[in-house]
Parts: sequence; C-alpha cells; structure tokens
Amino acid sequence: MLRVGNLDRSIQFYTEILGMKLLRKHDNKEYKYTLAFVGYADESEQAVIELTYNWGTEKYDLGNAFGHVALGADDIYATCDTIRKAGGKITREPGPVLGGSTEIAFVEDPDGYKIELIQSKAASEGLNG
Repeated sequence: MLRVGNLDRSIQFYTEILGMKLLRKHDNKEYKYTLAFVGYADESEQAVIELTYNWGTEKYDLGNAFGHVALGADDIYATCDTIRKAGGKITREPGPVLGGSTEIAFVEDPDGYKIELIQSKAASEGLNG
C-alpha cells in the first residue's frame, strides 16, 4: 500500500505510464479515504498495488524505512523509453547493477516513490552478479 497525495495523478501514472490497469476503486465517506487497486492482472493472478488517498492530505514524508517497489520488465530499455515519452521520470538509467550483471532501472512516481524495473530474465533470481 502506498499513500498518495493526488489519487487521479497517481492512477494516471500507474495506468498510463507504467501500463497497469485500474482494478477497482472504493470511497469510504465515513473515514474520508479512497482506495484504488492497480496491477497488470487481477490479484487472483498477480500481486497488485493499493493506492490510499486520505482526503485532504496532499503530501507525505516518505521516511527512510521504505525502499522501493520492484517490477519485472521484458525489456527495461524499451520500457524506460516508453515511460520517458509518456512524461515519466527516470531516476536511474537502465544498466547493470553495481558489482553485478543484473540489469535494472529506476523510475519515480508522482509522490516520489521509487520503482525499480528489473530485466525479467533476472527478476526471479534476485539481484546477483
């Protein structure tokens, strides 16, 4: 779950820039928050990301405990080109991880959360040399 400051902007990033689908959205009027679930497939098939918008909160301190979300990609070079052309922010260009051969890249969502892209052939192996 990621807390976001502008739900529409975040849904646009995850769907239009990262290519996920908006799976469902729910408003809780009593407690003043909205949940949106995004992913590449339904959670019965894959993991999904829950975006939480607490009404009236536009910014969060990301703190130092959160690292990043990691996503496998068939071709991180082409994926980064697509993200860049769609207006996304690449914070680490694609290439091998320091001291290894696994290819990664990083992008940043509108709230500053880091998203690591890992070349799919290495995603299931973890970062290694």
